Amino acid sequence: MKVGDILHRKGTRIATVRMNETVATAARLLRAENVSSLVVKDVCRTEGNVAVGMFSERDVVRAVAQHGATGLNMKVSALISVQHLVSCSSHDTLEHARHLMDDNHIRHLPVIDDHTLIGVISMRDINGVFEGSRPVSPAQFAYA
Repeated sequence: MKVGDILHRKGTRIATVRMNETVATAARLLRAENVSSLVVKDVCRTEGNVAVGMFSERDVVRAVAQHGATGLNMKVSALISVQHLVSCSSHDTLEHARHLMDDNHIRHLPVIDDHTLIGVISMRDINGVFEGSRPVSPAQFAYA
């Protein structure tokens, strides 16, 4: 099975945050979108609207644990690594995506085809397929 098969099932809704937003803003977006990660975009580059990283609930916890309440005022860019975005394509196998997640200790993987962000796949999405669970509705994938 390919990554694109999962995206086709769950839809391609993508929750994003700009890298110059605060952790507090990102936390509100996580809650409003009912997701556990956001794709971080840099809209200041000359290339335009570019995915540069992922921001998750873990990042919110890390900011508050390390800096207390002032961590909420930190910029998202301070908590992500923009040097290397780990991603996959819709043509990659689920096994390949799973290995990328395992090797990089991540739970969410942006899916990029021809330099365009087309979706996000989660470890939960992949595990659901490997565990033989039946397809679920797009709304249920929002919790992944």
